[in-house]
Amino acid sequence: MAATGTFVLEIGSEEIPSRFLSAEEKNCAALFAEKLGEAHVGYASIAVHSSPRRLAVIVSEIARIQDEQEEIVAGPPKRIAYDAQGSPTKALLGFMRTWGIGEDALFETETEKGVYIAAKRKTGGEKASDLLSSICPSVIAALPFAKKMRWGDYEVSYARPIHWIVALLDCDIVPFTFGPVQSGRTTYGHRIHGPGPWSISSACDYLSCVRNMCQVILDPAERRQVIREEGDRLARDAGGTVLWKEELLDEVVGLVEHPVPLLGRFDPAYLEVPKEVLLTSMEQHQKSFGLADGDGRLLPYFLTVSNTDPVDRDIVRKGWERVLHARLEDARFFWREDCKSSFSAWLDKLDSVIFIEPLGSMGEKTRRLESLCTEIAERLLSCDSATIAAAGRAGRLSKADLVSGMVGEFDTLQGIMGGMYAEKMGEGPLVSAAIAEQYLPSGPESPVPATVVGAILSLADKADTLVGCFGLNRVPTGTADPFALRRCALGILRITKAFSWQISLDDLFAKAQELYGERAWKVEPPVARKRLLEFVGGRLQKLLQSEGFSTVVTEASLRAGMKNIPDVYARITALDHFSTTESYVAHVQVLKRIANILQKRDPADSSPVKRDLLAHESEIALYNHLESLNTLRTTDDYERILSSLGPLQPLVDAFFNSVMVLCEDPNLRTNRLALLASIHSLYARVADFSALQI
Repeated sequence: MAATGTFVLEIGSEEIPSRFLSAEEKNCAALFAEKLGEAHVGYASIAVHSSPRRLAVIVSEIARIQDEQEEIVAGPPKRIAYDAQGSPTKALLGFMRTWGIGEDALFETETEKGVYIAAKRKTGGEKASDLLSSICPSVIAALPFAKKMRWGDYEVSYARPIHWIVALLDCDIVPFTFGPVQSGRTTYGHRIHGPGPWSISSACDYLSCVRNMCQVILDPAERRQVIREEGDRLARDAGGTVLWKEELLDEVVGLVEHPVPLLGRFDPAYLEVPKEVLLTSMEQHQKSFGLADGDGRLLPYFLTVSNTDPVDRDIVRKGWERVLHARLEDARFFWREDCKSSFSAWLDKLDSVIFIEPLGSMGEKTRRLESLCTEIAERLLSCDSATIAAAGRAGRLSKADLVSGMVGEFDTLQGIMGGMYAEKMGEGPLVSAAIAEQYLPSGPESPVPATVVGAILSLADKADTLVGCFGLNRVPTGTADPFALRRCALGILRITKAFSWQISLDDLFAKAQELYGERAWKVEPPVARKRLLEFVGGRLQKLLQSEGFSTVVTEASLRAGMKNIPDVYARITALDHFSTTESYVAHVQVLKRIANILQKRDPADSSPVKRDLLAHESEIALYNHLESLNTLRTTDDYERILSSLGPLQPLVDAFFNSVMVLCEDPNLRTNRLALLASIHSLYARVADFSALQI
């Protein structure tokens, strides 16, 4: 068995932003697997871990010698490889010299072009350490970060300046240089508890050195476990539970190498401020977690995580408490001041807040939303009078909290604070809940609004933004989407699906355009709306595929139209189920054949089938059966429509076998094409079957 060893690469740098670490680990593992595979170096596993100051790669059971490969290389034709005396010509000698092979490795091979000289050549067998010397710097250079930096006069770049590199294959250093740093066996530890430098004798000693000498917990999963277990224990001792927020916990795990959870306390008087505000203050500014009692009420405690284990934890705790006290004092001040104000005062200020410069102010937007919400509730959804009134009022007040003191301090609370102020100022539960839900869904995993009025407001807000940006030709390009239009489109799709609203998106966007009034649009409204519907259709296709529908079925369904989103889901669900049946292929082939023949029909010809021109019994039977299916032309039961293909297909087959559709008689030809068009129109309501690859 070939000898194996352990390889360790550690990249030590200045502190890297927490948000970079998870992607850095995945990309590094993928790059190493790719490079080792290309080099034909075997291994058992690759583990990658990161902390703020280091990225570590551990490759276990790596082959110390590259796998040997045997390949056949073709040389010159035999007729020019040797001279009349049988000696190698310059062509053959050049071939041997190029590939580094001797005459004893040559052999003749028969090809379509004649006899050629070829040779077997062995490759590989290089030392893994030599290969790793080139693999390591190439991987480091290729690591993608959201932002990279250069330092000094060096051409290399990384997320932050690199200060040391450890590269060991068992006990041996794998030598290479990256910028100013030469690889070696020296590492550095936690800045306080184990600064080092520390010399690592062998790759097998790396993990114990990092843990015991450097005082660093290398594995993010272990740091997470330490934080949660100790945090839960401290919370239990205080009579509560930690309000863990996974996204924040991910960030905190990436901020510490030596996690030490600490429990702090704040003045219970601050609990007069809404829970959401207090938690936002703790989470955003202090990277800390709140505590709640068994009924979900906030307790006057917070959990924070230190990157050091101080000799006197009370001193450190009090420092955190002083900083949080200042933040909470600000929050209480803004809450009290905002409660003294009114929506009428805020609405006046909105006329001075720009929405998107050519589209006017936020005040104008709220007036449009008031009308659009009313239109959606009244005309498109036929809601009751209370819902219609609440929808209009919610639209008008929706952006008022943008000029409040609290949202000025905590912009992530926009909408949430507006809902609280609406409730406190007596706007009623329908309006306050809708304002709080207006930005939902905020992403693919975010929930949609729970209330009808909230869903109407969210729909109107997103439609207003979309038609405005498409009218200005400010559409997403590549990854750039400064106005989050993809998220707006996805939100509209998810809301209409969740509420089963059979709203015409074209009608919705047309009304939103109309409410902008006369504008100096860069794109004419009908053209902009067409492009917008295509854009939304593209997002819908991606959404359907993410939900498990195949690309082919999705495309065929969407080609049949996008009348409304529940209708699309009904059609694609029926087609997806239909595609699993035994008769699927045969039925689709019949419909595709009909579609192909109808290409010969004049698109302007809409003449109906004439009963008296049906000459053959097969077309009479087909016509009579088709007449019995007329009730399907108005139903949305797409499963039933597709199931009707079973008894119809034999009649279509008999028709094709008995008559010539494109016959010389123009009247018969027109009538038979009309008969096929009648069949096509029935099933084209479900999907464009010509798009299905059978």
